[in-house]
Amino acid sequence: MASREPTPVRESPGARTAHVPARRQVRTPPLALAAGVAAGTAAVVSFAPVAVIVTLLRFAEGGGTAVAEPVRVAAAGWLLGHGVPLQVGPGEVGLLPLALTALAAWRLSRAGVHVTRAVGARHSGSWRRALTASGATGLAYGVIGLLVAALTAGAGWWAEPVRAGATLAGFGFVAASYGSLRATGVLPVLASRSPAVLWDGARAGTVAALLVLASGAAAAGIAVAVGGAAATGTVAAYGTGVAGQAGLTLVCLAYAPNLAVWAGAYLLGPGFVVGTGTIVRSSEVTTGALPALPVFAGLPPGPLPSIGAALLAVPTAAGIAAGWLLVRRVRARDRRPAAWAGVLVAALLAGPVAGVVLGASALASGGALGTGHLAAMGPVAWQMAALSTALVTPGALVGAALAGLTATRWG
Repeated sequence: MASREPTPVRESPGARTAHVPARRQVRTPPLALAAGVAAGTAAVVSFAPVAVIVTLLRFAEGGGTAVAEPVRVAAAGWLLGHGVPLQVGPGEVGLLPLALTALAAWRLSRAGVHVTRAVGARHSGSWRRALTASGATGLAYGVIGLLVAALTAGAGWWAEPVRAGATLAGFGFVAASYGSLRATGVLPVLASRSPAVLWDGARAGTVAALLVLASGAAAAGIAVAVGGAAATGTVAAYGTGVAGQAGLTLVCLAYAPNLAVWAGAYLLGPGFVVGTGTIVRSSEVTTGALPALPVFAGLPPGPLPSIGAALLAVPTAAGIAAGWLLVRRVRARDRRPAAWAGVLVAALLAGPVAGVVLGASALASGGALGTGHLAAMGPVAWQMAALSTALVTPGALVGAALAGLTATRWG
């Protein structure tokens, strides 16, 4: 008996694909929401240390349990860290605590990364999407600054709300742009398409500038340590106890980068001012009334004519180190002896780049601490830029030449 074969069942086209799961679409949050959350988080993180400092000082003064006034003072200090000048009576305070500025810039850079990821633009290579993310972050940060300035306005310390909003919007856009351009991959692509000699010169100049600032930080730390007795006396004169001493220490740490830049200007030669009609440099020291802060105990009591000229060797030595490292980096990257022409051009570029970096640092580190005598603090930016360019450039050339002479051969 012949077996009967089963009749094949014909599936409909729809049945064949019914078991295939549909592609899930990843939902991205709205740009405004992502930017608002990221900017708000950056604001809270950068505000926290200011709140701690104000709380310690308030507790040391026995200010009671009132919350409104310390919060208002902390908010004013937070705005100052972003470059918003504060009106204090008839005068103006514009001396940025650069440690807080650096913290806020870092958090906003991370905010730019987070917003770029949230809207699905990571590794997109799109300038437009990167700038859209950073622009939204900056706008949200500007709104926060405007609201903070408006809500904390009153007698004593206050900031103009519109100016605060515009300043924080620009600050947030610039800082967030760095993070968003890296997250989208635009910066790596731009670096790969640009001439290598430009990036080599920019890196060498930045290294030289950082070495000058590091030398300034070391010099400032040594000077404060040498004047430790006077610094201790300044702290003790407040009579604030442990909490107040901790608050004063944190205030000094907030301005530590400023002091590093000022000490760098001292090493370069032009020096800096600590009030109108004053000057602090290796060949001349003229000061007046100073704020009662322990760090000012490190100011030199007088000129140092015997070693003043030797201080000029510090930025030149920084240039030599940068030129030496330039050759080492080029050889390691190209895996062959570096070419004279490219190295020398990069070394020549290192000086102007260092000048731009140090000049911008000088501009950011200075400002006013009120009216009258304290209306000017810090170094003169153009002087620091010009002298650092003049001293770093030959140093970078010498360093590159020394590295080349010690190499086996040049291409």
